[in-house]
Amino acid sequence: MAPLKETIKRKPWIGWVMFGLTMLVVFMLGLLVNSVMERRTEALFVNKVLAPVGQFESKNEVWGANYPREFQTYYQTADTTFASKYGGGKMKDMLHDDPRMVVLWAGYAFSKDYSQGRGHFYALEDIYNTLRTGAPKGPQDGPQPASCWVCKSPDVPRMMDKLGIDEFYKQTWAALGPEIVNPIGCADCHDSKTMNLKITRPALIEAFKEQGKDITKATHNEMRSLVCAQCHVEYYFDKKSVEGAAKVKFPWKNGMTVEDMEKYYDGIEFSDFTHALSKAPILKAQHPDYEIHQMGIHGQRGVSCADCHMPYKSEGGQKFTDHKIQSPLNNVANSCQVCHREEEKTLVANVTERQDKIYQIRIELEDQLVKAHIEAKLAWDKGATETQMKNILQLIRQSQWRWDFTAASHGGSFHAPLETARVITNGLNKAAEARIALGKVLVSLGQTGPIQYPDISTKAKAQQFIGLDMAKERANKAEFKKTLLPQWLEQAKKK
Repeated sequence: MAPLKETIKRKPWIGWVMFGLTMLVVFMLGLLVNSVMERRTEALFVNKVLAPVGQFESKNEVWGANYPREFQTYYQTADTTFASKYGGGKMKDMLHDDPRMVVLWAGYAFSKDYSQGRGHFYALEDIYNTLRTGAPKGPQDGPQPASCWVCKSPDVPRMMDKLGIDEFYKQTWAALGPEIVNPIGCADCHDSKTMNLKITRPALIEAFKEQGKDITKATHNEMRSLVCAQCHVEYYFDKKSVEGAAKVKFPWKNGMTVEDMEKYYDGIEFSDFTHALSKAPILKAQHPDYEIHQMGIHGQRGVSCADCHMPYKSEGGQKFTDHKIQSPLNNVANSCQVCHREEEKTLVANVTERQDKIYQIRIELEDQLVKAHIEAKLAWDKGATETQMKNILQLIRQSQWRWDFTAASHGGSFHAPLETARVITNGLNKAAEARIALGKVLVSLGQTGPIQYPDISTKAKAQQFIGLDMAKERANKAEFKKTLLPQWLEQAKKK
């Protein structure tokens, strides 16, 4: 092979090509170095604290001065335009869509009002508006304790620090109205000095202790789910451990399955309410999202809540967590397709298929439970004894707990479809047992013809059937929003 110098002499164009390639490589290396230097310089300014953040600073705007990208994306949770078939950020009147729920919650505030929650931006507005918080006229009035604020605002840890945790839980919901005024935000999940993820709600810390775990040993990836688990879990109001307080407590002592929690509740003889028709002691599930997520394939593989609901994004060369907390179905490219290579329409179809199938069997369980409650009322009306009804009421309690555990979970039919289907099927079996036993009791009490079930085809008809005066409820709420609520907001502004 001829030396390179001789080759270039014979073919000068080769030298020019090599020179050009060399210059191109040098140019590209120069761009790379320049880009790296720019990014380093930008990073210095991005992470520079412009406004000091206090330990219990609850105003999101103060944090936003230092972390504008996260702040701006968080406020995009105000966008309520997206609605999937079973979720999204658009408000839905769930009782309108499924009036059976009115009957299932007869005797409980959820029968008055239950809407699918919007983005975190609306946390306070929605709790002001819901009929479930009643219409207090003063600080010591109203049906709800301060515990109802716990997951709604970064003002909660501030007030817990100011009053003390037990004293906070002794307050009424109305008493803290002028103090809880900032929507869910930065201080709920972050340390003000380091910006590390932080647990700010004592109930989660206590739940870990009861299981013999130390939450301070959690990894960063685990924390990307645990900060969500402060609120997106099953909980109840413990009114026994501290006199006069309604403490938020997680029923995790025996484990996180539907049976584990049921065993815990049975052990302390707890029920959320007594059903107005059947007289069954009912457990009302809150939203066991974290627990069900842990039972599904994504949770088992270490996929965190933030991976899908708050995926990373890049802007101006900076990688950061997108704080527009939302359904992954509205952000498939950054959420699902980071791991999955299928087309978006295929992935969405896969999710919808699972949700459709779970919904079908869930509605079957609702139908059976509605009939069981109505039949139990008929049995009482005909003179049934507590001895005759004891086992039946326990079966209704167990069945409804399984229904509510799956219905209240946001996304449970996707997070863990096998576990969700198992729980619903078990609930169907218990509802069937209850109705068979009720049939025998009713026959013994002289029931011979077919049972006449009421028309509950609409929310209004169902609410009328269970005896609610909705006109009065709405009028009272309107008066609260006209009189007391403006006072809260005005007091907050002065502070």
